[in-house]
Amino acid sequence: MASADARPRIDLHTHSNVSDGTDSPAELVAAASAAGVDVVAITDHDTTGGWDEAVAACPPGLTLVRGAEFSCLSPTGREGEERCSVHLLGYLFDPEHPSITAEQSRLRDERVTRLHTMIGRMADDGYPVDVDTVFSYLPEGGTAGRPHLARALVKAGVVPSVDEAFAKLLHNDSPYYVPRADTAVETAVEMIRAAGGVPVFAHPLARKRGTVIEPSVLVDLVAHGLGGVEVDHPNHAPEDRELLRALVAEHGLLGTGSSDYHGTNKTTPIAAETTDPEVYSALVAQATGVEVVGAPARR
Repeated sequence: MASADARPRIDLHTHSNVSDGTDSPAELVAAASAAGVDVVAITDHDTTGGWDEAVAACPPGLTLVRGAEFSCLSPTGREGEERCSVHLLGYLFDPEHPSITAEQSRLRDERVTRLHTMIGRMADDGYPVDVDTVFSYLPEGGTAGRPHLARALVKAGVVPSVDEAFAKLLHNDSPYYVPRADTAVETAVEMIRAAGGVPVFAHPLARKRGTVIEPSVLVDLVAHGLGGVEVDHPNHAPEDRELLRALVAEHGLLGTGSSDYHGTNKTTPIAAETTDPEVYSALVAQATGVEVVGAPARR
């Protein structure tokens, strides 16, 4: 763990193999502890399926924040443009709240159908992929996604890495891509708040990922209950971090920092970006859904 005189290391955005990471939830909390992290959030896509395992395996000295990353559609903030795909982090919400369970179930079912379609399109074009192989990478109760197809392509020798699979075959403009029927971001913000959680907009200016929103969209979401913005993220340029820092300060939002760790599916190590302890404390203070697991972070 971190030395006694060091500020806590807090990573509020990580993924296990219950969605598109490669570590099991138990391996995820062990990796966080081994890396000297004090607080880690498990935020798998559209599921809380890894929570119980992570809680049971949480080692002494590590604080676990339970959360999820919700797949959403958002206005771009630019006139004439359709909505774009975005992600919303929800922390410490009640996983049994009716709106949460219904929407996460819908999204998981939709992801399965979508992945079946993508696999079929690729198989029709001669790629050596099949449903059984792709879904063998998904644990029971997990959330299906393109990274599972990417791993099958790597195993088949089509591409050397998951990143290469996305760059060449699985990107949003690929003929094999199938869009998702995601939640309106305004609805997701309100849903997380209703369940006692804190909604934080994930990597809003990650331009390498594709279309991004205008900052005005974040301001508009404050009226719906947006609690924060992920400012420090591996895909954010320095100038965009400064823009977001000014925005959260002006509008009283929390500015978090996170690695978006995915195990070996991405090269970014856990705690590559971190959250300020004061911001973390303010986030926990807002939540009424579930409590953190383990000892509170040192101040």
